[in-house]
Amino acid sequence: MALSLPTGTLYALATVYAAAVPVTAGTNASEAVLTATNTFVAGDYVEYTGSWSRATNRVFRVKAPTGTTVTLEGLDTTSTALFPVGGATGSLRKITTWVPITQMISCEPSGGEPKFATVNLLDVENEISLPDGYGAQNLAMSIADDPALPHHAALKAAAELRKIAAIKAELPAGSKILYNGYISFDESPSMTKGQVMAVKAGSALQGRPVRYSA
Repeated sequence: MALSLPTGTLYALATVYAAAVPVTAGTNASEAVLTATNTFVAGDYVEYTGSWSRATNRVFRVKAPTGTTVTLEGLDTTSTALFPVGGATGSLRKITTWVPITQMISCEPSGGEPKFATVNLLDVENEISLPDGYGAQNLAMSIADDPALPHHAALKAAAELRKIAAIKAELPAGSKILYNGYISFDESPSMTKGQVMAVKAGSALQGRPVRYSA
């Protein structure tokens, strides 16, 4: 059994991306290998956008790059039902700049629960529930107010541009969680006597988070 506390978790917002690199093919494997002109090195973080709906708009870590291929660490595409053969075409964008989000008070995920469609057949007494995907996921952040810190301007710009941006959380034990979604930011701080003033930020996730153990 391992118990963990979040104290010491470091957050960062992706603010600069390299030009998108086209993906022309991908393998069905325990870790997907994409065919692309390689401009990456191991350990880079890249956003995949493409026709594999289970992977699009998610951020992965690069593993074992070659001159013409990129392995997306942890992306299991062995199921051809979920990842159709020949369906990997799209693009990769390397994240080149992360801005630390400091003075985080709380960061709470919500949503992502399984959804079910209820079916009521005339010849069956009991209703039937069929799986129907997952609910929308969101990330809600409360940050101690300081407009002089770099993350303040970065979050504000991301929200105003209405573009998808990644957020990275590095946990004290070394685990990393990658979120990707539309950023929101309210720079008007809360004001409660005896409590630290705080601003609110959020991310409307466009794909399921990706987690690495180290």
